[in-house]
Amino acid sequence: MEGPGTVAELTETLRQGGYLADRGLATALFVALSLNRPILLEGEVGVGKTEVAKVIASVFGRKLIRLQCYEGIDTNQALYEWDYARQMLHIRALSEHQVAGSDASDAVDKLFGPKFLLERPLLEAVRAGDQAVLLIDEIDRADDEFEAFLLEVLSDFQISIPEIGTIKAESPPLVVLTSNRTRELHDALKRRCLYHWIGYPAAEREVEIVLIREPGIPAALARKVVSAVQRLRELNLAKPPGVAETIDWARTLDFLGETDLHPGNAQDTLGAVVKDRDDLEVVQDNLEEITSGAS
Repeated sequence: MEGPGTVAELTETLRQGGYLADRGLATALFVALSLNRPILLEGEVGVGKTEVAKVIASVFGRKLIRLQCYEGIDTNQALYEWDYARQMLHIRALSEHQVAGSDASDAVDKLFGPKFLLERPLLEAVRAGDQAVLLIDEIDRADDEFEAFLLEVLSDFQISIPEIGTIKAESPPLVVLTSNRTRELHDALKRRCLYHWIGYPAAEREVEIVLIREPGIPAALARKVVSAVQRLRELNLAKPPGVAETIDWARTLDFLGETDLHPGNAQDTLGAVVKDRDDLEVVQDNLEEITSGAS
């Protein structure tokens, strides 16, 4: 599939898709796309790691295939499973029609054929190849064994199914892994990937991000919301707000017809930006200072 051209062209393409990438991120993505390398994105919650994969899939017309990781995820849920319900119905139908001899043998063999195979994200991505973006989201939530298995799949982009054979990608998909660093990933996986850390943006860049994602919001309101969120991140919060929460807060205020940010409307809309009960108390105690600094 045709590549992005240059780093500058990729940056502009992402901007048109609603994602404002700095030069470091754009360069890492450019190399990943051009050299067929997986890319690992780490950073705080809500800074736009998952959104990168979504926007790339959209702007380049690729299929987005998402593997959401969680504690206890196993290889079957990531690779493939057999449709046991359909297999049982097929067996019942064979029994009712009293199929015998070689026909029965062939019918049983077909129980483990493509017709009864349920593709999960990794197999789907291998088959789609470079027509897809494979998003492996929150890999840090999976266990060590799954991480080791994933490393093997990313090394050759082929999957062996005993009953069918080996399926190999002609050209690999773009693989985007994300991590919130709830645990440290193994060096072997990191070495297999390009790496980029996405931190909280500076105030001016965050204002630009808000206006790109929500162009109808007044610039003055966007600046005030961003200033308030930047102050929130300076507090000792368990869950500091990410860029996603900044956008939600600005969108909420704009929807309510607000053009300014003050303690009254901030109190009423804190649910858009603060998502923890203890954090809510801390913020409410500092609401006057937070909103007075919004300029």
